Amino acid sequence: MRKRAGVSFYIFLSLFIFVIMFPFLWVFLTSIKPPIEIFAGFNWFTTNPTLQSYINAIDTRPLFLYMWNSIAVSTLTTVIAISVASLAAYAVTRLPIKFKGTILGIVLAAAMFPQIAIISPIFNLIQSLGLRNSYMGLVIPYITISLPLAIWILATFFKKIPFELEESAKLDGATPFQTFRKIIFPLAAPGVFTTAILVFIAAWNEYLFALTINSDDNWRTVPVGLSMYQSQYTIPWGDITAATVLVTIPIVVVVLLFQRRIVAGLTSGSVKE
Repeated sequence: MRKRAGVSFYIFLSLFIFVIMFPFLWVFLTSIKPPIEIFAGFNWFTTNPTLQSYINAIDTRPLFLYMWNSIAVSTLTTVIAISVASLAAYAVTRLPIKFKGTILGIVLAAAMFPQIAIISPIFNLIQSLGLRNSYMGLVIPYITISLPLAIWILATFFKKIPFELEESAKLDGATPFQTFRKIIFPLAAPGVFTTAILVFIAAWNEYLFALTINSDDNWRTVPVGLSMYQSQYTIPWGDITAATVLVTIPIVVVVLLFQRRIVAGLTSGSVKE
């Protein structure tokens, strides 16, 4: 018989959720306050809620253009990174290649480099290719920083697939690529999907490369676009919080729609058979 959780557990759980959600709740409450109440002092709720900050956030800056740029760049990065990483992880984990551990170690070490350490050569490369102020100008460095981690994560999922399935496919005359496409990749789909979500969110939130490479306002992404709301003398916190709420909605929707797949990918292989 399973023991029921006590009252103290639910109290602790409520406090934990409140602490986690407090920044998001505070941002939303600030976004519906009149500007005079934002700077007046610490008040949880407002007696005069307004959507003026949302209107200002859309009218002051091209917020929807920033969002479209982030969606385009993040989607391209995810598709290319997952396609390359899945093939690389399959080759390293399933094919008879020497020094597999060394290769994965080098891949993981590449993911440890801070962005500021590689931004100079990346910037020179993008400029020499004439890709500044373009989607591909950001996709290339985003793949550079996301591909090593994606390979490492996918390699852990591919290792958990029984080798007997692959051997059976070889006996049936399947090529390595056919085995990957028809057997390995479908079985690792939860892990691939989880990795894709992580890559997408990382590309969506990236700031340094987006600030350096795409200086034209028409090509800016959401993180850089949000930083453009402040002026020389004032910081419109109402507009910034309203814009933050609007740009967070797509990520929240993606996570809510695919939360089961994400959980399945994160817990894949956690139960020993």
